[in-house]
Amino acid sequence: MARLTFSLCFIGFILFLIMCTNSVQGKTWCVAQSQATEPKLQQVLDYLCGQHDCKEIQPGGSCFNPNTVRNHVSYAIDLNFQINGVCDISYATTAITDPSFGTCVYP
Repeated sequence: MARLTFSLCFIGFILFLIMCTNSVQGKTWCVAQSQATEPKLQQVLDYLCGQHDCKEIQPGGSCFNPNTVRNHVSYAIDLNFQINGVCDISYATTAITDPSFGTCVYP
């Protein structure tokens, strides 16, 4: 019985550590909503790249491909989110899964 109690406590402790590790390392990103229209996203992209350095989504940048408004604006939205802490729910949503891919590393 003591062995079973110890095993259950040990498993509980390990699960607790895993959950704490995820929350400590947990990061949030802000990306374009799937239902946001392309004209709206283009407007947001133009505005945000006027405010921040969007070199990573320019030709030759690590996040240029795929060359779509939605992908580019998602990077710009997250850049703004990481700098200013703002994720505008009218065109963006938060994500707990890192949207980085290949050589494209989101801020």
